[in-house]
Amino acid sequence: MITDIRPAFIDFEASSLDLIASYPIEVGLCMPDGSLHSWLIAPHVLWQDWSDSAERVHGISRTTLEAEGTSVREVAHHLNELLPEQVFCDAWTFDSFWLHRLFRAARVRPEFQLESISMLLNAQQVRQWSALRQEVISELGLPVHRAANDALILHRTWERIRPEGAEPVPAPDHSHQV
Repeated sequence: MITDIRPAFIDFEASSLDLIASYPIEVGLCMPDGSLHSWLIAPHVLWQDWSDSAERVHGISRTTLEAEGTSVREVAHHLNELLPEQVFCDAWTFDSFWLHRLFRAARVRPEFQLESISMLLNAQQVRQWSALRQEVISELGLPVHRAANDALILHRTWERIRPEGAEPVPAPDHSHQV
């Protein structure tokens, strides 16, 4: 278990759940202070995978990515500029794959380490996580499967479950959809 009580969180949305052909289409960050950052990612020329069922879940079309997405290189540079040495996610197998695809396509090395949120939690907190996460989702009323919203949900759930005696991190009001 890691003792850092002010973690940053990251979440990805992707073209599909295929761990061979999929690629990141959106990345969202929730910084330790609760501030949010997100980017739609323009598909790299070699990224052709697309799942209509995944599109129905996240609501982002490939056409939107092509028109409004930020280049893989620019997104990678933003992540390196903003993120501390460690950043946490809740689906490490998928998120690490998509992070690697992004940085490889950008020809940039990540300057941070991606860790599973389980590294922050003890056994009791792991058991409590899912129920607390559902409470946070209900209270925030934000759509899930959008990267910044999901990163914020991780942050708020962490605030509820953090170790006893840890000071809460003030979070800005995010009552709108990101």
